[in-house]
Amino acid sequence: MSRTLQVKMPSIENDLLACLPDLRAYARSLTRNKHDADDLVQDAIVRMLNSADRYQPGTNFKAWAFTILRNRFLNEFVAKRRLTREMDDGEMERVPVSARQEEGLELSDFQRIFHRLPEDHRSILALIAGSGLPYEDVARVLNCAVGTVKSRVHRARTALFALLEEEQSSQPVSPHRFHRSSSSADTRQRLAS
Repeated sequence: MSRTLQVKMPSIENDLLACLPDLRAYARSLTRNKHDADDLVQDAIVRMLNSADRYQPGTNFKAWAFTILRNRFLNEFVAKRRLTREMDDGEMERVPVSARQEEGLELSDFQRIFHRLPEDHRSILALIAGSGLPYEDVARVLNCAVGTVKSRVHRARTALFALLEEEQSSQPVSPHRFHRSSSSADTRQRLAS
């Protein structure tokens, strides 16, 4: 191992550990599957560690890590997804699920609606709301202009709010079902900002 790599490695490991929860959350939003998300994060971490000599100290490690994870997803998981068949909504409703408490219903409803968004909308919202990265860093991750990121976020939020409104208008609402918890309010706030 070269001296430069030995010096960079502890810093990268610390930075990697610090952003691991955000990487897992972003991977989960991309793959929509816990096991695939874990595989994606693992593959991205291996790639980061193998590319540690390419990381420039002093730059935004989180943006670098998200770029590697996103590229790994685009290269491997999208190709794999094309080979597998996705279930339609009718099939998903027939899949047995364990009972949940009332407080989790709103979050599960939101997740179901969120996953109805096109992949590019889910990805941009997860990067902005889930990672905490500023627009400039997201632009670097996506290799596009900041204005492009802002317009993509606007289109994704508009589509999400349309799906939420559609969902609420099509179902009778129980007064106890959609209560505002602090976690759901926080999620809405992050998406709205």
